[in-house]
Amino acid sequence: MTWHRKRIKLGTCAVGALTAAVLAVSTTPAAASGTYSGRAYLWGNGDATVYYADWDDEGLLGRSKHASSNATCLWQRILWADGELSNTADIDGVFGDQTHNATVAWQKDENAKWGAGLLTDGGVGPQSFGWAYTFHIWKTGGSETVGQTLYLKYDGTHRDFDLRRLPDGNYEFVDGDGAWRKAGYDYRTCS
Repeated sequence: MTWHRKRIKLGTCAVGALTAAVLAVSTTPAAASGTYSGRAYLWGNGDATVYYADWDDEGLLGRSKHASSNATCLWQRILWADGELSNTADIDGVFGDQTHNATVAWQKDENAKWGAGLLTDGGVGPQSFGWAYTFHIWKTGGSETVGQTLYLKYDGTHRDFDLRRLPDGNYEFVDGDGAWRKAGYDYRTCS
């Protein structure tokens, strides 16, 4: 290799390292790690090419994070559909010990069945939300196009339930009383 080529390769490496350093310093931790979008609802970007990855930047749910919310209610419906909660009465939108323990069981089951690599900490965030969406939710109608409604179904191990992504990107799910509920982080109206 000639000295001229070595200088070009070294220069290219230096530029690449400098670019990576600048991006690491200038990007917020949330943006850099692909974590919580900060939105009030479970949300999807409406991109037709990646609608199946809508929930990979969702917020945290747990006993101390959004513990009383419609987002928790949606998560409990997922646990119910997969058999980790046995009764619809357990779907109350309150993330207590029962929901925590059912989440740990769900995470362990997904790891055992699919090699998911999920943390088994009982909390729900981008990893668990993303896995549930990518591997259990199927399009049933509508359109992935921005500004259109997309109809979906959660295909659980034991049960299914309907969801939809609204034109504004916010998600709704069918509640126990048959009503559509927005999956919000900061309020609870589910039953």
